[in-house]
Amino acid sequence: MNRPFKDHFSDASDDYLRFRPHYPEALFFYLSSLTKNTHVAWDCATGNGQAAFALAKYFDKVIGTDASKNQITHAQPASNITYRVETVEQSTFNNHSVDLITVAQALHWFDMDVFSTEITRVLKPGGIVAAWTYGLFNINPKLDKLINTLYHTKLSPFWPPERVNIENGYASLQLPLKEIPSPNFQMQVKWNLEQLMGYLGTWSAVKKYKLHFNVDPVVELTEPLLSAWGKPSQQLVIRWPLTLKIWKTPD
Repeated sequence: MNRPFKDHFSDASDDYLRFRPHYPEALFFYLSSLTKNTHVAWDCATGNGQAAFALAKYFDKVIGTDASKNQITHAQPASNITYRVETVEQSTFNNHSVDLITVAQALHWFDMDVFSTEITRVLKPGGIVAAWTYGLFNINPKLDKLINTLYHTKLSPFWPPERVNIENGYASLQLPLKEIPSPNFQMQVKWNLEQLMGYLGTWSAVKKYKLHFNVDPVVELTEPLLSAWGKPSQQLVIRWPLTLKIWKTPD
């Protein structure tokens, strides 16, 4: 039986477009180099379409699916992208029709048994599944300490249990395909303090904390962040290491 869809993100679609960091271009170039053909890519749980939009540069056709209609409504358009509202466990793809399947920051939400069956059905021989995730970012020791306290202490009771899979780099999530080694990638941006606080506001645990206490934990952190940041308009480099896992079907 499929697990019910847990929608943690529909009410944050606009904020996701504004405040979420972008995945590195080198990641998508690398993924396109792994496939025999670059005809069709499927971006599962596409959200605002960030990964689908990047893949559109390298594949003839990209299909982005998401269970959230609101996310699909806000997804980034391109002439060779089709968006569909559907779950990954019950997709409408033809058998053996896809060269590459990508899952950006979402594999931990899936019913892995059902998803495993679906990718085996949908992928072409020699097809690739690529899933990546990222956890906490790094700025500098003072700011990192504040963010770590927010994440691990104040927000700890409000993170969904699936979050542990992000923290362990998807170590316990496996697919019935051959896993192949992958290089290291990272996301990097230069943001001012307002942009950082906007990003923190997209965290699902922040939204749950606000509902529970009627207080915004990010706003509560404003003064300490200002003290550690300096001039609010100053842009600082922020880095997120990406954990990438890749599987391949038999040729």
